[in-house]
Amino acid sequence: MSDADTTRRKEGWKFDSGRNWDSWPKYQAAAGGLHDYWYPVAWSDQVGRKPLAVRVCGLNIVLMRSQAGKPHALQDRCPHRGVRLSQGSQQFPDTLSCPYHGWTYRLSDGEMVAAITDGPDSRMCGAVAVRTYAAEDRLGLVWIFVGDRPPHPLDDQLPEELVAPPPFAVGGRIEERDGNWRLYAENGFDEGHAKYLHRTALWRIFKVMPTWNRIHIERDGRWLYRVEDERHWEADFPGLGRWTNRRWWKLKPRYTEGKMLGNTGGSARSDPYIASLPLKGFASLSLPGVLRIAYPQFIHYEFYVPIDEKRTRYVGLMVQFKRGLARLGFYLHYLTVIRWLFHGQFSGQDHWMVAQTDAPPERLYRPDVSVIEWRRLFSDIDLGSDEAPASPTRTAQSDGGEA
Repeated sequence: MSDADTTRRKEGWKFDSGRNWDSWPKYQAAAGGLHDYWYPVAWSDQVGRKPLAVRVCGLNIVLMRSQAGKPHALQDRCPHRGVRLSQGSQQFPDTLSCPYHGWTYRLSDGEMVAAITDGPDSRMCGAVAVRTYAAEDRLGLVWIFVGDRPPHPLDDQLPEELVAPPPFAVGGRIEERDGNWRLYAENGFDEGHAKYLHRTALWRIFKVMPTWNRIHIERDGRWLYRVEDERHWEADFPGLGRWTNRRWWKLKPRYTEGKMLGNTGGSARSDPYIASLPLKGFASLSLPGVLRIAYPQFIHYEFYVPIDEKRTRYVGLMVQFKRGLARLGFYLHYLTVIRWLFHGQFSGQDHWMVAQTDAPPERLYRPDVSVIEWRRLFSDIDLGSDEAPASPTRTAQSDGGEA
């Protein structure tokens, strides 16, 4: 190939639209969500004796509590004519009746126990049922197991530090958002956007962030960790000038490179329980789309719950390990400040960007090692086995830029 041909090829590559996702076929196939996982779908106090409709992984599901207070989840479709059971009501204890003809289903197993308009001797009773899904209360949320296999214990899927934690307080937000759940996970695990996109967030008005980092990704069990190797507060760009996030009024983190929790702030020390956790990095991600960001005084979790291929239920939780008056202080701070700045305007910037993301095709750069390793997690999913996928330890590196 001549020098001229090489030059033309390089020039043409500049305008190439990029790669598709053929290298990650299981990732491509998971657009509608992953089965055989627990998903948080509603606040516990939203689920009562009146039916509540939710949609998870493309499935319409209705939630309702029994007389004993246990949450139950059923297929939200009456087999008779396909009407939504969530439009019905409870006519007998621990049942749900279709609003059309009164076909009535037991909450515990979905079996049809009455056809009100066919009388007490209806032959349909015992011959018809709707599918049920395991449901549990935890962390102030109702969780549903979506899948065909017997559900594994919810504790096996929760972040380990939330299985048997010390006293804690929780604040959070649940909302439906445009965009695919996988892209929300990519965005959450990508630190590069935080330094630039969120530089205008009110939540960070007094918190400086680096201009760029060198990072690598480590895998430990089911978690991917984003680990900082170098931190650069400013940079000189040839022919352009200097760029920095620094401002005289902004606080710098007091943690040294590679050791800091969170990526902003000026906290001098960490909560003892958070400091005791064996976290390889402050940002971590696991299937089926659980982001964990550990800050000195709280841990922020984001659960990206697939509604369908184009919409995501965002569940954001901020957890502080507090008790007594300190716990009450957190709730006051959350309701008056954090909810609006952190789970509002700050998180809304992520919604704005993910809703506009049009990939594939795409052109990735060095910091996207975090995105690539997230996609590789899907290669471990074995849809034909009842065994959990192996969880090797693996390291991937980015030798520059953001992540």
